[in-house]
Amino acid sequence: MPGALALDILSLGDEDLAARARNGDRDAFRAIMQRCNQRLFRVARGIVRDDAEAEDVLQEAYARAFAAIGRFRGDSALSTWLTRIVLNEARGRLRRQRTTVALDQIETAQATGGQVLAFPSLAGEDPERSAAGAEIRRLLERAVDGLPEPFRLVFMLREVEECTVEETAATLGIKPETVKTRLFRARRLLRKALDDTLSDALIGAYPFLGARCERIQDAVIRRLGLQDA
Repeated sequence: MPGALALDILSLGDEDLAARARNGDRDAFRAIMQRCNQRLFRVARGIVRDDAEAEDVLQEAYARAFAAIGRFRGDSALSTWLTRIVLNEARGRLRRQRTTVALDQIETAQATGGQVLAFPSLAGEDPERSAAGAEIRRLLERAVDGLPEPFRLVFMLREVEECTVEETAATLGIKPETVKTRLFRARRLLRKALDDTLSDALIGAYPFLGARCERIQDAVIRRLGLQDA
């Protein structure tokens, strides 16, 4: 059953999991994804600001990371190593999208003679998200999406994912002092849009569990050619 991994696999350390993954152990790949999915999704979501796009980023990043799993030497946590790959994939995709969108908007404006304004769509939310939150969480997510990217990523890791200052600094390749400064500024910007009572909704924001988590696992396993015959 997908997601029902043996306890000994789930309890392995990063280096042991990576070693098994290097040998093509499918359960090791699943264990890595189960361990890291939530954080990596939130990081990708913090860049691309779209759930479906973040899932695509996650799948592509996993495929690239697992193809190069031999390069993981344990110098940092596996989640940190994977986060850097996700950041690179998300930012690269965003750069490509911006180029495409800019050209499309120019062509549309020329054809219509009007100004093109893009608004985020709220359609298509799945039952898991609907059950996990409500309008308050959606308002919160939109407020976080409105932060500048450097503040948004620090806020995601520190407040939503609850990483330490040191872990956030190592993940993003910045100084701990910079993490503190960016978090302070992110909070100040958010206070302009949100009441302090919304803070309790943070832990449940951007859910990536259950069926969504398993869907990413299955897709990556198929790309690796490790599915059951």
